Amino acid sequence: DSEEDIKNQENRSNLKNKSSKRKKREEETEEAETGKKDCRERAEANQGTKEELSLAASEEEANPPPSSLVVLGDYDRKPVQKVQPFLPQWLAQPKLVQKRIKDNLVPIEDVPGIHPRLLKKLQVNGIESFFPVQAEVIPAILQSASNGYLMARGGYRPKDICVSAPTGSGKTLSFVIPIVQVLLDRVVCQVRALVVLPTKELAQQVSKVFNVYTDGTGLKVILITGQKSFAKEQEMLVQKKVTGYCSLADIIVATPGRLTDHINQTPGFSLTQLRFLIIDEADRMIDDMHQNCLNQIVKAAFQAENVSGSSMLFQRTKPGPVTAASSCCPQIPLQKLLFSATLTQDPEKLQQLDLFQPRLFTSVYSENKTLGDGTETEQDTNKKYILPEGLSQCYVPCDLNSKPLLLLHFMLTMKFSRVLCFTNSREASHRLFLLVQAFGGITVAEFSSRLSPNERQRTMKEFEQGKIQLLISTDATARGIDIREVNYIINYDAPQFIRTYVHRVGRTARAGKAGVAFSLVLRIQERRFLRMLKDAGIQDIKKHPVKGNSLKPLVQQYEEALCKLEKTVKV
Repeated sequence: DSEEDIKNQENRSNLKNKSSKRKKREEETEEAETGKKDCRERAEANQGTKEELSLAASEEEANPPPSSLVVLGDYDRKPVQKVQPFLPQWLAQPKLVQKRIKDNLVPIEDVPGIHPRLLKKLQVNGIESFFPVQAEVIPAILQSASNGYLMARGGYRPKDICVSAPTGSGKTLSFVIPIVQVLLDRVVCQVRALVVLPTKELAQQVSKVFNVYTDGTGLKVILITGQKSFAKEQEMLVQKKVTGYCSLADIIVATPGRLTDHINQTPGFSLTQLRFLIIDEADRMIDDMHQNCLNQIVKAAFQAENVSGSSMLFQRTKPGPVTAASSCCPQIPLQKLLFSATLTQDPEKLQQLDLFQPRLFTSVYSENKTLGDGTETEQDTNKKYILPEGLSQCYVPCDLNSKPLLLLHFMLTMKFSRVLCFTNSREASHRLFLLVQAFGGITVAEFSSRLSPNERQRTMKEFEQGKIQLLISTDATARGIDIREVNYIINYDAPQFIRTYVHRVGRTARAGKAGVAFSLVLRIQERRFLRMLKDAGIQDIKKHPVKGNSLKPLVQQYEEALCKLEKTVKV
């Protein structure tokens, strides 16, 4: 019995296990069927959602959202129009002057209003024709003083005149001739013309031109730049008499610092009769913050003096609005004449000069781009900077170590002569001078503020005479100074600013002559350098690569020169 019971229990246990397994399989099957059913339901729901989304998208396309809502990615790209600068009328519509000097010379007899005495002086000095700038500006200044220096034309204040023209286009003579002519008939010696220039060398140059055309006229030209003692300059400017101080100068050529000293410290020095204020290299005068000097000049010009009776007739007050009351009392006008190769168009800077109804004369380069009436097209007038007509421009891509070899290559292999070489600093100029001197075979000199005024004058004279082949300079000589017979310009250090470039290369190709300018440009600078020129409207510059094989013959001697230089220069 016990065995049967055991078997029965085992059978019942097996049946129970089989039943539980079958039940479990049925449950799993039921769950699977339920899952499939849920999936089918979800799929049907998703299909409905897709149809709803598609329908909603169609409705949104038919009815777009309000314009105030920004839809990312749904916009049209439109070209942005370049904003054109707004310029005052005198800048936007200047008097255009031809740039081609040789093709547009004007016989001196054809320029109206010039005194026969000055015509004779011009001929004696070998001038038979005026440059285009001179032919336009001289009559304009004479016309503004047609009633003499005591009163402007019609009794009204004359317009100020601005001249922007390439270096070497004759700007200096443009104001020297009319000023001398206006003052020819003066009776009492008073300061009636004041020329302010940024450097001593430029002031000396302008003073020499004035002396040539005032010789024999009785007009007195005084140069004050600090080269003489302050007391000596005071003796040249004023003389003390029993009746008071009297002026000894009709025309003063000065640098800003020295002029300010005399305005503040020289007894009897007066600008109350000043008729012409000439600011040469006007952009540099503004950039170098000489505004305080200009303010003091104007203040001194309108400073009241203790006078009475008939002497009060031509006293002047600071100009104000033109009214019937202000027009009935004539007064000596003060006219400003601005000259520069790179006259700024910055309204903020021009505002500092306080110009009165200015007229602008500017040079353009015309290549058969004129209209039927002879006026220039807009393409011409858009150029910001104008370079001399006979100038050829090249740039040489290089690395830093090859720059000295390139300079030596130009001088010794290509036989360049009368070369003016520019660096960016006085120290770089001095080091390069010592290196070339140590190399040998080249007559070289340096020109910088390191030298005294007399040394600079002597160096410039020797260069003009051909005794110096290579003159290494800082930018001091790049502003207005007329160095004759410069055949080549080499920018040893590429200029960082376009105005610096314009003034440097303008030292050659002056007065219609030919000249070549080379710029040594590091490869890392090349892109920026070309963009700077392009933005300024200067595109006719050629690439002039120099192969390394051309420099190899100079390497050994160059290394020997470096060894010599190490002994004299502490790096």
